[in-house]
Amino acid sequence: MDIVKIVGKIADKLKLPAYIVGGPVRDKLLGIANHDMDFVVEGDGIKFAEVLNKSLKGKLTTYRAFGTATIALKEKKMDIVTARKETYKHPAAYPTVKPGAIKDDLFRRDFTINAMAISVNKKNFGELVDLYGGQKDLKKGVIRILHDKSFVDDPTRVFRAVRFSVRFGFKIESHTKKLIKEAVSDGLLGEVNVGRIRKEIELFLKEKNPKKCLETFSKLA
Repeated sequence: MDIVKIVGKIADKLKLPAYIVGGPVRDKLLGIANHDMDFVVEGDGIKFAEVLNKSLKGKLTTYRAFGTATIALKEKKMDIVTARKETYKHPAAYPTVKPGAIKDDLFRRDFTINAMAISVNKKNFGELVDLYGGQKDLKKGVIRILHDKSFVDDPTRVFRAVRFSVRFGFKIESHTKKLIKEAVSDGLLGEVNVGRIRKEIELFLKEKNPKKCLETFSKLA
């Protein structure tokens, strides 16, 4: 919370809306501990990270092509992202990004349960931004894609659907499951860099029930 408050103060100083996003928000609503710190800024995320790091005195790494930055602290790592829109030239390509608003940034994410944000600005501190029904799907225990081209844009989301389904004991929503099977049958996973596939399988193996992850994936494939 100390770091969250510092982020909020910097955001107010620079007059930029800033949010905690993604997995930390999901797990907070589920009552699960999550020590990740992912922030989105409506504005120049790299400039924001540079100012923030003067207070935190961590190790700053920037990725200007994507408008993102990472600050490594002694015990934690935090990501700061410029709120953005994404387009994909072809399946599994790295995205072309341009600045956007928080609604755009949430819409580019994988599933509704990961497309929520919490404001850290003083004016509306703690306010939940849930534009795509993520909280409702959390309560129902559902993994739901945000749009029909999501698995085409990034086929590795197939692995993530399985991983989150097994981790939380959630069901993959029927239309999402249909799109997964179409993506697999169309050979989209073959378009993905081998290193990215390996990383997703390694993440399977780090789950509490890796066997079920592999079994669930094989049923979809």
